Amino acid sequence: MPLMDHLRELRNRLAKALLILGLGAVLGAVFYDQVWDFLTAPYCSLPASHVVEGGGCSLIVTGPFDAFFVAFKVWLFVGALVTGPLWLYQLWAFVAPALHGHEKKYAYIFAPLAGILFVAGAALAYTITSLALQMLFGFLPDDADPFLTIGEYLDYMLIMMGMFGIGFVMPLLVVLLNIVGILPHEAIAKWRRVIIFCAFLIAAIITPAEPISMLALAIPLVVLFEIAELFCFLNDRRRKRRDPTGDLGDDEISEIDDRPSDLDELEETDSGGRNGRGD
Repeated sequence: MPLMDHLRELRNRLAKALLILGLGAVLGAVFYDQVWDFLTAPYCSLPASHVVEGGGCSLIVTGPFDAFFVAFKVWLFVGALVTGPLWLYQLWAFVAPALHGHEKKYAYIFAPLAGILFVAGAALAYTITSLALQMLFGFLPDDADPFLTIGEYLDYMLIMMGMFGIGFVMPLLVVLLNIVGILPHEAIAKWRRVIIFCAFLIAAIITPAEPISMLALAIPLVVLFEIAELFCFLNDRRRKRRDPTGDLGDDEISEIDDRPSDLDELEETDSGGRNGRGD
């Protein structure tokens, strides 16, 4: 296709994806109260959240537009989750014609796995939120009360769930790069210690300043990475059995088999026979 036709196709696909996302946001607006109760449940389960006597769980608003922005973020969050397969299909339909058959096969396998891992990471972040907040509130002096704004709390929840979900998907990307031949196991093994250190470092950066969230993200990342490395090791060994010379570099010398072939023996026999007749 010409470049302009590709751009028109991309525009149409993005327009459909945005329309689907907008319809999902409408659904999020319908169930806004239920979703908000679900998101605030970890915070409201803490005794520190009941600051106002008789008022239950306390989250404050500091600006006239805070409530609308919080509601809008929740609508988009619900819409993106509920309609995820539909708007992701629009992006897939734009990319799929340029892929080979085996590449499409990998996409069909890895896309559901990526969704499952992302949901697992987000669920873990949601589960440990109450423990993380309880530890953070433990640093408060006795005469201080934790008044969180609804915007700060929602941003905290969405960032934690999103980062945990993306972190759980990263080892799957390592497996995909190994399958297509870009990332061999030798390179992974060489940088194993650096990768594990980076996992803890990234977990410490994107999580709050407390050890529960950091360890809850770093330890599963390391475990998933080790599983991915084991898969890459087995996949490379299987690939070497099928093609022993497939991993040789351009400057490497392959082994030479100096044993005579059947054709060489036939040529020697034929040559010997002709020489005998000629003599």
